[in-house]
Amino acid sequence: MQIRELDLKELLSAYDLVSQLRTTLSYDEFEDLIYEMRSMEYKMFGIVDGEKLITYAGVAIQTNLYHKRHLFVFDLVTDGKYRSNGYGEMMLGYLRDFAKMGMCENIVLSSGIQREDTHRFYEKNGFVKKSFVFLKSV
Repeated sequence: MQIRELDLKELLSAYDLVSQLRTTLSYDEFEDLIYEMRSMEYKMFGIVDGEKLITYAGVAIQTNLYHKRHLFVFDLVTDGKYRSNGYGEMMLGYLRDFAKMGMCENIVLSSGIQREDTHRFYEKNGFVKKSFVFLKSV
């Protein structure tokens, strides 16, 4: 088992996992968005056992006035068959080290309102609720 950066040849495996979290996202949308996000240095990391992708994280180092230099976690998902086995915590540890190497001050993420189990997971791993995200369609 290893944690490593995924490459574009592994998009289908990544999509199979991400679609467990982003249930309305088609493969074509996923692929288009991944290619578009590469301009922001978006990275895909995975916990891989042989050929099996168990956990996926999509991240980018960003800078803004509120969080300063930080690692933003866009997506973090473990295959439903492997949840509650420590893989999410393992990935967060890897992302913490990646953020430190990138001279980030924080790791930042956003989570949906109805995801109470997910919120407990993040709080158990040292995250605190800091702000609200507001969304308005255009």
